[in-house]
Amino acid sequence: MRQRKHAKIVATLGPASDDIATIRALFDAGADVFRLNFSHGKHEDHRRRLDLVRQVEAERGRPIAVLLDLQGPKLRIATFHDGGVDLPEGAPFRLDLDATAEGDASRVALPHPEIFAALAAGADLLLDDGRIRLRVERCGADFADTRVVNGGRLSDRKGVNVPGVVLPLSALTAKDRRDLDFGLGLGIDWVALSFVQRPEDIAEVRALAGDRVGIVAKLEKPAAIDCLDAIVAVTDAVMVARGDLGVEVPAEQVPSIQKRIIQACRRTGKPVIVATQMLESMVTAPVPTRAEASDVATAIYEGADAVMLSAESASGRYPVEAVRMMSRIIAHTEGDPEYRTAIDASRSPPHAVAADAIGQAARHVASLLHAACTVAYTSSGYSALRLARERPWAPIVGMTPRIETARRLALVWGVFAVVSDEVDSVAGMTEAACRTVAAERFGRPGDTVVISAGMPFSTAGTTNLLRIAQV
Repeated sequence: MRQRKHAKIVATLGPASDDIATIRALFDAGADVFRLNFSHGKHEDHRRRLDLVRQVEAERGRPIAVLLDLQGPKLRIATFHDGGVDLPEGAPFRLDLDATAEGDASRVALPHPEIFAALAAGADLLLDDGRIRLRVERCGADFADTRVVNGGRLSDRKGVNVPGVVLPLSALTAKDRRDLDFGLGLGIDWVALSFVQRPEDIAEVRALAGDRVGIVAKLEKPAAIDCLDAIVAVTDAVMVARGDLGVEVPAEQVPSIQKRIIQACRRTGKPVIVATQMLESMVTAPVPTRAEASDVATAIYEGADAVMLSAESASGRYPVEAVRMMSRIIAHTEGDPEYRTAIDASRSPPHAVAADAIGQAARHVASLLHAACTVAYTSSGYSALRLARERPWAPIVGMTPRIETARRLALVWGVFAVVSDEVDSVAGMTEAACRTVAAERFGRPGDTVVISAGMPFSTAGTTNLLRIAQV
């Protein structure tokens, strides 16, 4: 199966994509990574879906990544006596910790003392995905007296966002810890951490998971953007989680924040996923709006490693069509001469390390010699990641003796991952690379191939070798 696109597609599994035929069709349509959303469903549902993904992987002979998306802390108000109230603009409204009394038009319980601990007069609280805005006038350890800025109907258990405030919360709840342990036992490839506010949140997951899984930091809080570079430095990948981010910051700021996150990830060579509402209308319609198609294309022009489908593939009426449409948008965008111009113009200088020197040299040599493809022979995936950072025009074949590495590389821009045998010499590596390039139809006899690797072989993070060969 010859790869036709560089950017990857993450497709969420759910009730609309719950059988082997649909998962197979999603993969054939262009999905590279399947997301298991642990905000919904039971463990056994997710186990069964992962088993189906592995069955498709075996049938197609292609590594497929599985991403476990943790729910994270969910901050919600309690209930009202009549199921909800109407809050007029300018009205006073109290939030407190008294969960024994149901709410009314004057107050409701907010059973999260950590929110009250972080509040100060003048702070805003956003309820129901930002539809209701309250401004804090006076607060204490167990209450906040607010004024309604944007009113409307407020009903039971609506979510609460606190923009601009770093909450004294762990990004991992007790449920998340159970879900993570379960997922690690299943052999997931990536875990997405919700509600990231600071680098320490990533360290908490790393302490539990070690190197058994790649960590994706979901950036959906303004506090995370304030320490963006520090978070990118310690995580393995990033997700631009535009849903909650679009609640906590003004809508007009989301595009520039998205661009800033992508640029930060590209500088460091960390994969970046753009997510939320990319083809939202395809939940109920067989085609997207023109604005949605443009939204996907914008992420591709900016150099995102992957774009994600949520409800479109999990619960929508047209899951396969949504993946197929996204794949077509990616392929068309990458075929635009302006795409290569934009990608080249947005490249950042390499770091003064051997791996980046090899990556930049491989890109330059492949362009100069019109190589059929570049090959990154890698144990940990590091060589392939550093080469992908350079966004070479030639396809990247990521060869690795480890299936776990091949699956993780399914998320990375431009990398066509192949599981290979161990090698113990440069000659053996070169022969294996040329054989793989021919078998996967990336090149024909006589074509030039540029190979990067690390010596000694099977040692992580030792990219130090560049070789030119002919198929």
